[in-house]
Amino acid sequence: MTHTFADALPVVLTEEGGFVDDPRDPGGTTDLGITAAVWASWSGEPATEAVMHSLTPEKVTPLYKAWFWDKVAGEKLPDGLNLCVFDFAVNGGVSRAAKMLQQIVGASQDGMIGPGTLVQVGAYMALQGGDGLVSAYSEARRTFYRADPRFSVFGTGWLNRVAHVEQVALSWLA
Repeated sequence: MTHTFADALPVVLTEEGGFVDDPRDPGGTTDLGITAAVWASWSGEPATEAVMHSLTPEKVTPLYKAWFWDKVAGEKLPDGLNLCVFDFAVNGGVSRAAKMLQQIVGASQDGMIGPGTLVQVGAYMALQGGDGLVSAYSEARRTFYRADPRFSVFGTGWLNRVAHVEQVALSWLA
């Protein structure tokens, strides 16, 4: 079965949760994983607290597809890996998510998943399998988070997120 954006978004939204305004989080006010700055840029409207509280999955779906899923070539990545890269794009940035994949598969690290990266993904999977690539990507995420100076505050949540996304991604390979 091919897993698509429609399958991946609910997983990411579960990880992102609802409205948060944690002063320790540099993202600031966030709802459904969308920061106020991102929402203002996307919508062209001021992202007041009231506006942020009014976000719904239906409102944020087009943004997630255009700014995250499509930018990491989610429809072109293999099942399972597409979820992992999409989730990290949301949580860590599109370019960082792409570069992490490129580093693992030995592609040029330009931060954009294109034909060259996809060829390298295929070659890696031919040797290590889909589960090998999902596991390698998940381990790279864990290493990244452990090196973050905010790990003492957010680390448990980040590692739980990676574990859940990895579990779902591996189930997509079955």
